[in-house]
Amino acid sequence: MVEFAGLFPLILVVFAAIWQCIVIGYGFYLAGSAADRGARAAAGASAGAAEAACETAALEFVPGGWDASVSCPLDGDLRRATVELSVPVLFPGAFNLPVTIPGTAATTEEGP
Repeated sequence: MVEFAGLFPLILVVFAAIWQCIVIGYGFYLAGSAADRGARAAAGASAGAAEAACETAALEFVPGGWDASVSCPLDGDLRRATVELSVPVLFPGAFNLPVTIPGTAATTEEGP
C-alpha cells in the first residue's frame, strides 16, 4: 500500500504527459485540416469574397475552446491559407501554452 501511495502521483504525471502529447497531435491535425478547408473554400469563391470564405471555412472546422487565427493571402496565383492554433494545457478552453501550432495549405485560384 505504501508503494502504491508513493507511485500514484508519478503515474498521474505520466498519464497527464501522455494526454498532453495527444492534445498536441490533435492540434496539428486540426490546424492542417482547417487550413486545407479554408484554401479550398477560397479557391471556389469570387475574388472579393475569397479571404472571408477562407476564414469562415477554416474556423468552422476548429471546435470551440481552441484559439485560432486564420490568414488567407493571395501569393501569385496561389491562395495560401495559414491557421495557427494555441496549444491548450490538457484540454481546450483552459489555459494555453505559449506555443502555437501552424497549419498551411495552398491551392490555385479558380476565378477569371
